[in-house]
Amino acid sequence: QVQLVESGGGLVQPGGSLTLSCATSGIIFSAATMSWYRQAPGKRRELVANVTNKYITNIAASVEDRFIISRDNTKRSVYLHMNSLQPEDTAVYYCKAEVWDSEYWGQGTQVTVSS
Repeated sequence: QVQLVESGGGLVQPGGSLTLSCATSGIIFSAATMSWYRQAPGKRRELVANVTNKYITNIAASVEDRFIISRDNTKRSVYLHMNSLQPEDTAVYYCKAEVWDSEYWGQGTQVTVSS
């Protein structure tokens, strides 16, 4: 059974930092491209960042100077390090795994940036 479990979300003040984690099971993690998406209220889900199985990263232009994606194959996990958070970063953040011809999603974790 495939599971992707996100954690690390919460309420943070503008300018603050959070690190999201996505722990996986049931997939060949080392072969997967791992992604973080987010969906704000009333908006479409958008790609934030991804990292391939060869550690090639892609970061959305809107966050590339503030967010970093990383992975740890030994822990079967992917991380999103978010700095200088702004209210417009408020969203549910989702983890996605793409491996072979399949994709799997986590349930999401809420990030709220507010004073």
